[in-house]
Amino acid sequence: MKNNKNFIVLALIFSLFFIWAISSNLLPTMIRQLMKTCELNTFEASFTETAYWLAYFIFPIPIAMFMKRYSYKAGIIFGLLLAAMGGLLFFPAAIIKEYWAYLSIFFVIATGMCFLETAANPYVTVLGDPKTAPRRLNLAQSFNGLGAFIAAMFLSKLVLSGHDYTRETLPINYPGGWEGYIQFETDSMKLPYLILAGLLIVIAIVFIFSHLPKIKEGEHEEGDVKGEKLIDFGVLKRSHLRWGVIAQFFYNGGQTAINSLFLVYCCTYAGMAESTATTFFGIYMLAFLLGRWIGTMLMVKFKPQNMLVVYAVVNILLCGVIMTFGGMVGLYAMLGVSFFMSIMYPTQFSLALEGLGSKTKSGSAFLVMAIVGNACLPQLTAYIMHKNEHIYQIAYIIPLICFIFCAYYGWKGYKVID
Repeated sequence: MKNNKNFIVLALIFSLFFIWAISSNLLPTMIRQLMKTCELNTFEASFTETAYWLAYFIFPIPIAMFMKRYSYKAGIIFGLLLAAMGGLLFFPAAIIKEYWAYLSIFFVIATGMCFLETAANPYVTVLGDPKTAPRRLNLAQSFNGLGAFIAAMFLSKLVLSGHDYTRETLPINYPGGWEGYIQFETDSMKLPYLILAGLLIVIAIVFIFSHLPKIKEGEHEEGDVKGEKLIDFGVLKRSHLRWGVIAQFFYNGGQTAINSLFLVYCCTYAGMAESTATTFFGIYMLAFLLGRWIGTMLMVKFKPQNMLVVYAVVNILLCGVIMTFGGMVGLYAMLGVSFFMSIMYPTQFSLALEGLGSKTKSGSAFLVMAIVGNACLPQLTAYIMHKNEHIYQIAYIIPLICFIFCAYYGWKGYKVID
Protein backbone atom coordinates (compact mmCIF):
# COMPACT_ATOMS: atom_id res chain seq x y z
CA MET A 1 0.00 0.00 0.00
CA LYS A 2 2.82 2.38 0.86
CA ASN A 3 4.47 1.72 -2.50
CA ASN A 4 1.17 2.51 -4.26
CA LYS A 5 0.86 5.78 -2.34
CA ASN A 6 4.44 6.70 -3.22
CA PHE A 7 3.73 5.92 -6.88
CA ILE A 8 0.74 8.30 -6.93
CA VAL A 9 2.69 11.04 -5.16
CA LEU A 10 5.64 10.64 -7.51
CA ALA A 11 3.31 10.80 -10.51
CA LEU A 12 2.00 14.14 -9.24
CA ILE A 13 5.51 15.44 -8.64
CA PHE A 14 6.62 14.25 -12.09
CA SER A 15 3.91 16.45 -13.64
CA LEU A 16 5.68 19.48 -12.18
CA PHE A 17 8.86 18.66 -14.09
CA PHE A 18 6.81 18.60 -17.30
CA ILE A 19 5.19 21.95 -16.52
CA TRP A 20 8.28 24.01 -15.77
CA ALA A 21 10.04 22.60 -18.86
CA ILE A 22 7.23 23.97 -21.04
CA SER A 23 7.56 27.37 -19.36
CA SER A 24 11.33 27.75 -19.75
CA ASN A 25 11.48 26.27 -23.26
CA LEU A 26 8.90 28.69 -24.59
CA LEU A 27 11.37 31.52 -23.95
CA PRO A 28 13.28 31.25 -27.27
CA THR A 29 9.97 31.45 -29.12
CA MET A 30 8.84 34.44 -27.08
CA ILE A 31 12.12 36.24 -27.69
CA ARG A 32 11.59 35.87 -31.43
CA GLN A 33 7.97 37.06 -31.16
CA LEU A 34 8.75 40.05 -28.93
CA MET A 35 11.32 41.24 -31.45
CA LYS A 36 8.37 41.69 -33.82
CA THR A 37 5.62 42.92 -31.50
CA CYS A 38 7.79 45.35 -29.52
CA GLU A 39 10.18 46.16 -32.38
CA LEU A 40 13.28 45.06 -30.48
CA ASN A 41 16.77 44.19 -31.62
CA THR A 42 18.43 40.94 -30.54
CA PHE A 43 20.21 42.48 -27.57
CA GLU A 44 17.07 44.14 -26.24
CA ALA A 45 15.06 40.95 -26.65
CA SER A 46 17.68 38.96 -24.73
CA PHE A 47 16.49 40.62 -21.51
CA THR A 48 13.54 38.23 -21.68
CA GLU A 49 15.90 35.44 -20.56
CA THR A 50 17.42 37.74 -17.94
CA ALA A 51 14.03 38.56 -16.41
CA TYR A 52 13.12 34.88 -16.23
CA TRP A 53 16.33 33.43 -14.79
CA LEU A 54 16.90 36.33 -12.40
CA ALA A 55 13.99 34.98 -10.33
CA TYR A 56 15.88 31.70 -9.95
CA PHE A 57 18.75 33.58 -8.35
CA ILE A 58 16.69 35.82 -6.06
CA PHE A 59 14.01 33.51 -4.68
CA PRO A 60 15.34 30.01 -3.87
CA ILE A 61 16.44 31.01 -0.35
CA PRO A 62 13.12 32.71 0.60
CA ILE A 63 11.27 29.77 -0.96
CA ALA A 64 13.31 27.27 1.05
CA MET A 65 12.51 29.27 4.20
CA PHE A 66 8.81 29.18 3.29
CA MET A 67 8.83 25.41 2.82
CA LYS A 68 10.89 24.89 5.96
CA ARG A 69 8.23 26.78 7.90
CA TYR A 70 5.25 25.11 6.22
CA SER A 71 5.70 22.18 3.81
CA TYR A 72 6.65 21.01 0.34
CA LYS A 73 2.94 20.81 -0.50
CA ALA A 74 2.29 24.42 0.49
CA GLY A 75 5.23 25.56 -1.63
CA ILE A 76 4.05 23.56 -4.65
CA ILE A 77 0.46 24.86 -4.50
CA PHE A 78 1.57 28.47 -4.05
CA GLY A 79 4.03 28.16 -6.93
CA LEU A 80 1.41 26.65 -9.27
CA LEU A 81 -1.10 29.42 -8.56
CA LEU A 82 1.52 32.18 -8.83
CA ALA A 83 2.74 30.91 -12.22
CA ALA A 84 -0.88 30.56 -13.40
CA MET A 85 -1.54 34.18 -12.44
CA GLY A 86 1.51 35.17 -14.48
CA GLY A 87 0.17 33.31 -17.51
CA LEU A 88 -3.22 35.07 -17.24
CA LEU A 89 -1.46 38.45 -17.14
CA PHE A 90 -0.76 38.01 -20.86
CA PHE A 91 -4.30 39.27 -21.49
CA PRO A 92 -3.79 42.79 -20.03
CA ALA A 93 -0.24 42.79 -21.44
CA ALA A 94 -1.69 42.29 -24.94
CA ILE A 95 -3.61 45.53 -24.41
CA ILE A 96 -0.66 47.47 -23.00
CA LYS A 97 1.81 46.09 -25.59
CA GLU A 98 4.85 47.35 -23.62
CA TYR A 99 8.05 45.34 -23.25
CA TRP A 100 8.36 46.05 -19.52
CA ALA A 101 4.97 44.40 -18.98
CA TYR A 102 6.17 41.17 -20.60
CA LEU A 103 9.40 41.23 -18.60
CA SER A 104 7.37 41.55 -15.41
CA ILE A 105 5.16 38.63 -16.44
CA PHE A 106 8.12 36.36 -17.15
CA PHE A 107 9.57 37.27 -13.76
CA VAL A 108 6.28 36.32 -12.04
CA ILE A 109 5.98 33.03 -13.95
CA ALA A 110 9.60 32.14 -13.21
CA THR A 111 9.09 32.85 -9.50
CA GLY A 112 6.20 30.38 -9.46
CA MET A 113 8.24 27.81 -11.34
CA CYS A 114 11.10 28.36 -8.90
CA PHE A 115 8.76 27.24 -6.09
CA LEU A 116 8.07 24.05 -8.02
CA GLU A 117 11.69 23.32 -8.78
CA THR A 118 12.94 24.06 -5.27
CA ALA A 119 10.28 21.71 -3.87
CA ALA A 120 10.11 18.93 -6.44
CA ASN A 121 13.79 18.06 -6.85
CA PRO A 122 14.49 17.33 -3.16
CA TYR A 123 11.04 15.77 -2.66
CA VAL A 124 11.83 13.15 -5.29
CA THR A 125 15.20 12.41 -3.71
CA VAL A 126 13.84 11.88 -0.17
CA LEU A 127 10.65 10.01 -1.11
CA GLY A 128 12.02 6.49 -1.20
CA ASP A 129 15.27 4.57 -0.85
CA PRO A 130 18.24 7.03 -0.76
CA LYS A 131 20.28 4.57 -2.84
CA THR A 132 17.90 4.92 -5.78
CA ALA A 133 17.42 8.70 -5.47
CA PRO A 134 19.54 9.56 -8.56
CA ARG A 135 17.54 7.11 -10.65
CA ARG A 136 14.22 8.54 -9.41
CA LEU A 137 15.33 12.08 -10.13
CA ASN A 138 16.55 11.16 -13.61
CA LEU A 139 13.17 9.52 -14.28
CA ALA A 140 11.42 12.68 -13.08
CA GLN A 141 13.67 14.85 -15.23
CA SER A 142 12.71 12.71 -18.24
CA PHE A 143 9.33 14.42 -18.07
CA ASN A 144 11.24 17.71 -18.13
CA GLY A 145 12.73 16.61 -21.45
CA LEU A 146 9.27 15.73 -22.76
CA GLY A 147 7.97 19.18 -21.85
CA ALA A 148 10.94 20.80 -23.59
CA PHE A 149 10.29 18.79 -26.75
CA ILE A 150 6.58 19.69 -26.82
CA ALA A 151 7.29 23.39 -26.23
CA ALA A 152 9.89 23.50 -29.01
CA MET A 153 8.06 21.42 -31.60
CA PHE A 154 4.38 22.22 -31.07
CA LEU A 155 3.55 25.18 -28.80
CA SER A 156 5.99 27.40 -30.68
CA LYS A 157 3.79 26.96 -33.77
CA LEU A 158 0.86 28.54 -31.90
CA VAL A 159 2.92 31.70 -31.48
CA LEU A 160 5.07 32.14 -34.58
CA SER A 161 3.07 33.05 -37.67
CA GLY A 162 5.94 32.74 -40.14
CA HIS A 163 5.56 36.43 -41.08
CA ASP A 164 8.31 38.88 -40.22
CA TYR A 165 7.26 42.23 -41.59
CA THR A 166 8.72 45.64 -40.92
CA ARG A 167 6.93 48.94 -41.38
CA GLU A 168 8.54 49.13 -44.82
CA THR A 169 7.82 45.55 -45.99
CA LEU A 170 4.24 45.19 -44.66
CA PRO A 171 1.84 44.56 -47.60
CA ILE A 172 -0.26 47.61 -48.40
CA ASN A 173 -3.48 45.61 -48.23
CA TYR A 174 -2.75 43.99 -44.82
CA PRO A 175 -5.98 44.22 -42.73
CA GLY A 176 -5.64 47.08 -40.24
CA GLY A 177 -2.21 48.08 -41.51
CA TRP A 178 0.75 48.09 -39.13
CA GLU A 179 -1.43 48.26 -36.01
CA GLY A 180 -3.46 45.31 -37.25
CA TYR A 181 -0.30 43.27 -37.84
CA ILE A 182 1.11 44.06 -34.38
CA GLN A 183 -2.21 43.23 -32.72
CA PHE A 184 -2.42 39.90 -34.56
CA GLU A 185 1.11 38.93 -33.54
CA THR A 186 0.49 40.10 -29.98
CA ASP A 187 -2.72 38.10 -29.63
CA SER A 188 -0.94 34.93 -30.79
CA MET A 189 1.16 34.97 -27.61
CA LYS A 190 -1.87 34.58 -25.36
CA LEU A 191 -3.03 31.09 -26.36
CA PRO A 192 -0.09 28.95 -25.13
CA TYR A 193 -0.03 30.83 -21.83
CA LEU A 194 -3.80 30.45 -21.43
CA ILE A 195 -3.31 26.70 -21.92
CA LEU A 196 -0.42 26.73 -19.46
CA ALA A 197 -2.37 28.73 -16.85
CA GLY A 198 -5.35 26.38 -17.12
CA LEU A 199 -3.12 23.34 -16.70
CA LEU A 200 -1.41 24.92 -13.67
CA ILE A 201 -4.73 25.64 -11.98
CA VAL A 202 -5.99 22.09 -12.56
CA ILE A 203 -2.79 20.61 -11.13
CA ALA A 204 -2.98 22.97 -8.13
CA ILE A 205 -6.53 21.77 -7.38
CA VAL A 206 -5.37 18.14 -7.58
CA PHE A 207 -2.56 18.90 -5.12
CA ILE A 208 -4.93 20.68 -2.74
CA PHE A 209 -7.08 17.57 -2.43
CA SER A 210 -4.17 15.10 -2.45
CA HIS A 211 -2.32 13.74 0.52
CA LEU A 212 1.40 14.33 0.27
CA PRO A 213 3.26 12.57 3.08
CA LYS A 214 5.38 14.84 5.20
CA ILE A 215 9.01 14.03 4.77
CA LYS A 216 11.24 13.48 7.75
CA GLU A 217 14.59 15.17 7.23
CA GLY A 218 17.04 14.28 9.95
CA GLU A 219 15.27 14.54 13.31
CA HIS A 220 12.53 16.85 12.07
CA GLU A 221 9.41 16.61 9.93
CA GLU A 222 8.12 19.33 7.61
CA GLY A 223 6.73 22.27 9.55
CA ASP A 224 8.67 21.36 12.69
CA VAL A 225 11.11 24.27 12.94
CA LYS A 226 11.73 24.35 16.67
CA GLY A 227 15.40 24.92 17.18
CA GLU A 228 15.95 24.87 13.41
CA LYS A 229 17.08 27.67 11.12
CA LEU A 230 14.70 28.47 8.27
CA ILE A 231 17.73 28.66 5.98
CA ASP A 232 21.12 27.27 6.91
CA PHE A 233 24.10 28.78 5.11
CA GLY A 234 26.29 26.43 7.12
CA VAL A 235 25.20 23.61 4.82
CA LEU A 236 27.71 24.96 2.29
CA LYS A 237 30.45 23.67 4.59
CA ARG A 238 29.58 20.23 3.26
CA SER A 239 32.09 19.84 0.44
CA HIS A 240 29.96 17.54 -1.73
CA LEU A 241 27.15 20.14 -1.72
CA ARG A 242 29.54 23.01 -2.32
CA TRP A 243 31.09 21.23 -5.29
CA GLY A 244 27.58 20.30 -6.43
CA VAL A 245 26.57 23.97 -6.56
CA ILE A 246 29.70 24.76 -8.59
CA ALA A 247 29.07 21.84 -10.95
CA GLN A 248 25.44 22.89 -11.41
CA PHE A 249 26.47 26.48 -12.19
CA PHE A 250 28.76 25.30 -14.98
CA TYR A 251 26.39 22.61 -16.25
CA ASN A 252 23.47 25.04 -16.54
CA GLY A 253 25.62 27.65 -18.25
CA GLY A 254 27.14 25.13 -20.68
CA GLN A 255 23.81 23.56 -21.57
CA THR A 256 22.09 26.89 -22.17
CA ALA A 257 25.03 28.17 -24.21
CA ILE A 258 24.65 25.27 -26.64
CA ASN A 259 20.83 25.37 -26.63
CA SER A 260 20.48 29.12 -27.12
CA LEU A 261 23.00 29.29 -29.98
CA PHE A 262 21.83 26.14 -31.76
CA LEU A 263 19.60 27.86 -34.32
CA VAL A 264 22.13 30.66 -34.82
CA TYR A 265 24.79 28.03 -35.53
CA CYS A 266 22.52 26.16 -37.98
CA CYS A 267 21.43 29.20 -39.99
CA THR A 268 24.53 31.38 -39.86
CA TYR A 269 27.41 28.92 -39.85
CA ALA A 270 26.03 25.62 -41.19
CA GLY A 271 24.15 27.38 -44.00
CA MET A 272 20.72 25.88 -43.25
CA ALA A 273 17.32 27.23 -44.14
CA GLU A 274 15.29 28.21 -41.09
CA SER A 275 12.73 25.43 -41.62
CA THR A 276 15.48 22.81 -41.77
CA ALA A 277 17.19 24.30 -38.73
CA THR A 278 14.04 24.03 -36.62
CA THR A 279 13.71 20.36 -37.65
CA PHE A 280 17.25 19.76 -36.43
CA PHE A 281 16.39 21.58 -33.22
CA GLY A 282 13.51 19.19 -32.69
CA ILE A 283 15.87 16.24 -33.21
CA TYR A 284 18.28 17.88 -30.77
CA MET A 285 15.59 18.05 -28.07
CA LEU A 286 14.48 14.50 -28.84
CA ALA A 287 18.06 13.29 -28.29
CA PHE A 288 17.97 14.96 -24.88
CA LEU A 289 14.70 13.23 -24.00
CA LEU A 290 15.95 9.83 -25.13
CA GLY A 291 19.16 10.37 -23.19
CA ARG A 292 17.25 10.80 -19.96
CA TRP A 293 15.10 7.72 -20.48
CA ILE A 294 18.03 5.54 -21.45
CA GLY A 295 20.23 6.98 -18.70
CA THR A 296 17.57 6.23 -16.11
CA MET A 297 17.47 2.59 -17.21
CA LEU A 298 21.26 2.30 -17.20
CA MET A 299 21.39 3.51 -13.60
CA VAL A 300 19.84 0.21 -12.57
CA LYS A 301 23.22 -1.39 -13.33
CA PHE A 302 25.73 1.45 -13.14
CA LYS A 303 26.55 3.90 -10.37
CA PRO A 304 25.26 7.44 -11.10
CA GLN A 305 28.61 9.07 -10.35
CA ASN A 306 30.39 6.75 -12.79
CA MET A 307 27.86 7.51 -15.51
CA LEU A 308 28.31 11.22 -14.82
CA VAL A 309 32.06 10.94 -15.40
CA VAL A 310 31.66 8.96 -18.63
CA TYR A 311 28.95 11.24 -20.03
CA ALA A 312 30.92 14.38 -19.16
CA VAL A 313 34.12 13.05 -20.74
CA VAL A 314 32.23 12.14 -23.92
CA ASN A 315 30.85 15.68 -24.09
CA ILE A 316 34.31 17.14 -23.58
CA LEU A 317 35.44 15.15 -26.62
CA LEU A 318 32.37 16.16 -28.63
CA CYS A 319 32.98 19.83 -27.84
CA GLY A 320 36.52 19.28 -29.10
CA VAL A 321 35.04 17.97 -32.37
CA ILE A 322 32.83 21.08 -32.66
CA MET A 323 35.82 23.35 -32.04
CA THR A 324 37.97 21.51 -34.59
CA PHE A 325 35.57 21.07 -37.51
CA GLY A 326 32.57 23.37 -37.08
CA GLY A 327 29.97 23.22 -39.87
CA MET A 328 27.80 20.14 -40.28
CA VAL A 329 30.29 17.92 -38.46
CA GLY A 330 29.98 20.19 -35.45
CA LEU A 331 26.21 20.16 -35.77
CA TYR A 332 26.03 16.37 -35.63
CA ALA A 333 28.39 16.47 -32.65
CA MET A 334 25.90 18.76 -30.90
CA LEU A 335 23.19 16.13 -31.26
CA GLY A 336 25.49 13.80 -29.36
CA VAL A 337 26.17 16.48 -26.76
CA SER A 338 22.42 16.82 -26.19
CA PHE A 339 22.08 13.09 -25.56
CA PHE A 340 24.98 12.96 -23.09
CA MET A 341 23.97 16.17 -21.26
CA SER A 342 20.69 14.55 -20.36
CA ILE A 343 21.51 12.93 -17.02
CA MET A 344 23.90 15.57 -15.67
CA TYR A 345 21.57 18.01 -13.94
CA PRO A 346 19.44 15.50 -11.98
CA THR A 347 22.43 13.29 -11.17
CA GLN A 348 24.48 16.16 -9.77
CA PHE A 349 21.43 17.47 -7.90
CA SER A 350 20.68 14.18 -6.15
CA LEU A 351 24.33 13.45 -5.32
CA ALA A 352 24.72 16.93 -3.82
CA LEU A 353 21.72 16.44 -1.50
CA GLU A 354 22.89 13.10 -0.16
CA GLY A 355 23.02 12.95 3.63
CA LEU A 356 21.86 16.54 4.25
CA GLY A 357 18.93 15.49 6.46
CA SER A 358 17.09 18.50 7.87
CA LYS A 359 19.24 20.79 5.72
CA THR A 360 17.91 19.31 2.46
CA LYS A 361 15.70 22.34 1.65
CA SER A 362 18.63 24.71 2.24
CA GLY A 363 20.86 22.60 0.02
CA SER A 364 18.19 22.51 -2.67
CA ALA A 365 17.87 26.30 -2.59
CA PHE A 366 21.57 26.79 -3.27
CA LEU A 367 21.51 24.21 -6.07
CA VAL A 368 18.58 25.96 -7.75
CA MET A 369 20.37 29.30 -7.40
CA ALA A 370 23.21 27.81 -9.46
CA ILE A 371 20.89 28.15 -12.47
CA VAL A 372 22.21 31.72 -12.60
CA GLY A 373 24.91 30.19 -14.79
CA ASN A 374 22.27 30.55 -17.52
CA ALA A 375 22.54 34.31 -17.22
CA CYS A 376 26.25 34.72 -17.89
CA LEU A 377 28.03 31.79 -19.57
CA PRO A 378 25.83 31.75 -22.72
CA GLN A 379 26.51 35.46 -23.18
CA LEU A 380 30.26 34.83 -22.90
CA THR A 381 30.01 32.06 -25.51
CA ALA A 382 28.05 34.32 -27.87
CA TYR A 383 30.56 37.15 -27.37
CA ILE A 384 33.49 34.89 -28.33
CA MET A 385 31.57 33.63 -31.37
CA HIS A 386 30.76 37.18 -32.46
CA LYS A 387 34.34 38.41 -32.07
CA ASN A 388 35.85 35.43 -33.94
CA GLU A 389 33.54 34.96 -36.91
CA HIS A 390 36.16 33.23 -39.04
CA ILE A 391 36.81 30.62 -36.32
CA TYR A 392 33.38 30.87 -34.69
CA GLN A 393 33.53 27.29 -33.41
CA ILE A 394 36.27 28.23 -30.93
CA ALA A 395 33.46 29.64 -28.76
CA TYR A 396 32.56 26.09 -27.75
CA ILE A 397 35.57 26.06 -25.47
CA ILE A 398 33.18 27.52 -22.86
CA PRO A 399 30.85 24.47 -22.78
CA LEU A 400 33.95 22.24 -22.90
CA ILE A 401 35.28 23.86 -19.72
CA CYS A 402 31.83 23.50 -18.13
CA PHE A 403 31.82 19.75 -18.75
CA ILE A 404 35.26 19.45 -17.14
CA PHE A 405 33.71 20.63 -13.87
CA CYS A 406 30.91 18.08 -14.27
CA ALA A 407 33.46 15.31 -14.86
CA TYR A 408 35.37 16.31 -11.73
CA TYR A 409 32.18 16.22 -9.68
CA GLY A 410 31.42 12.67 -10.76
CA TRP A 411 35.05 11.65 -10.12
CA LYS A 412 35.73 13.20 -6.71
CA GLY A 413 33.52 16.15 -5.90
CA TYR A 414 30.40 14.07 -5.07
CA LYS A 415 32.07 12.19 -2.19
CA VAL A 416 30.56 12.83 1.25
CA ILE A 417 33.64 13.45 3.36
CA ASP A 418 32.41 15.87 6.04
